[in-house]
Amino acid sequence: MSNFVVSARKYRPKGFEEVVGQEHITTTLENAINKGQLAQALLFCGPRGVGKTTCARIVARLINDFDTQETEGANPLNIYELDAASNNSVDDIRNLIDQVRYPPQFGKYKVYIIDEVHMLSNAAFNAFLKTLEEPPSYAIFILATTEKHKVIPTILSRCQIFDFNRIQNSDIANHLKSIAEKEGIEAEEEALHLIAQKADGALRDALSIFDLIVTYSADRKITYENTINNLHILDYDYYFKVTDQLMSHDHSGALLTFDEILNKGFDGHNFIVGLAEHFRNLMVAKDQATIALMQVSESVKKKYFEQAGEMSMSYLLSALSIANQCDLQYKTSKNQRLLVELTLMKLAHLENVINLSASPEEALKKKV
Repeated sequence: MSNFVVSARKYRPKGFEEVVGQEHITTTLENAINKGQLAQALLFCGPRGVGKTTCARIVARLINDFDTQETEGANPLNIYELDAASNNSVDDIRNLIDQVRYPPQFGKYKVYIIDEVHMLSNAAFNAFLKTLEEPPSYAIFILATTEKHKVIPTILSRCQIFDFNRIQNSDIANHLKSIAEKEGIEAEEEALHLIAQKADGALRDALSIFDLIVTYSADRKITYENTINNLHILDYDYYFKVTDQLMSHDHSGALLTFDEILNKGFDGHNFIVGLAEHFRNLMVAKDQATIALMQVSESVKKKYFEQAGEMSMSYLLSALSIANQCDLQYKTSKNQRLLVELTLMKLAHLENVINLSASPEEALKKKV
């Protein structure tokens, strides 16, 4: 078997220009390095898989003028990576402080990258304070965490803080498209957007899913159908179909579609959450100013525009409220299927209720 390298490692950025969706971070760091104004302690905060450790490694390489080849494989002797999740005691920090006392054997700086720094104990944090505030001129500390609120204030005050963003679905989809082209893989735009949505802003998760779908597809083609089957995701078409049935007051058809969805192994709660998301997207599609809030491909956007044009805003707001109530009541309900079915029947006849409530007001206006 060949030595397969997952995409998250194979395409790990080597420079700031390759980092996806963090321009505000990379620009600041690049300027600080070029001007020689890099702080002695940096704190990288943000969700998982958005590039915190990657940016830390790029900083370590650039300030030491290392080539890319020098940092592949084993790390140079003056770049240290420490996992605070498993090295969180006072003794571990004391060992680190002892290492800091010795200048680098080559290069300009010794760089210490401490991942998941919020896992350090309070005693370890306190032992680290003095060294973090006044390290030797050759030492740079880069701390990374997904939970900034767990880092004690005295540590925060000694660091220059960089907040990483969740990566936009469009940026993830474009990055996956470029990788697919490099690998000679045919990929449908809808499939890449679906992978980006499933990753929830984490590029590393998106690359892992991408590898999974490529392995699943024997012909090295990433199709929308293969993606929804492998990730066990409800197709958009089901929600468009159910919504059409609800708008035509066909509660029987909506119930049969829901039964078909259950028979395919999907959970009723996931269905109702997805239906609420569908109504939200329809509401967003009705206004040109909010179109950017839709994280879907262009072809799916067109479907939303067409269906949204047939629905009133009052219906969508009421439907969203009913679907949300079902979502809140689902876990405590003793008959969860009946709860969803009752919700679908309410939605099927919601337009009649809206019209009836509007009729007395119109009659009153005519009398006046």
